[in-house]
Amino acid sequence: MKLGCFSISLAVKDLKKSQAFYEKLGFRVYAGEAAHGFLILKNGATNIGLFQGMFEKNILTFNPGWNQDAEKIDAFTDVRQLHEWVQSQGIEIADHAIAGEQGPASFSMLDPDGNPILIDQHV
Repeated sequence: MKLGCFSISLAVKDLKKSQAFYEKLGFRVYAGEAAHGFLILKNGATNIGLFQGMFEKNILTFNPGWNQDAEKIDAFTDVRQLHEWVQSQGIEIADHAIAGEQGPASFSMLDPDGNPILIDQHV
């Protein structure tokens, strides 16, 4: 199963400070809005989301249907198939946010150490 575009979503205390830090490491903003409390930064094929005040923990995020440039791809494993597959592996789902038979949907789980993993399909 292919999970899609990978990024880490960081829960930051100060969006501007975090942005400045990651820009020093060569990341550049390519999506998001600081006024809404989040920015998505890119360095090569590496994506980092900076989110201020949106969640408590850092989250591993996978986006089915997107490549690493957040561009829609034609062939991908739908989030609903991934949901079924994850459950078939005996992994407990923390949040089932699947609605409808196609289109945007998401679900999340926790790894053995309590790290949140979000499968978030936008297409």
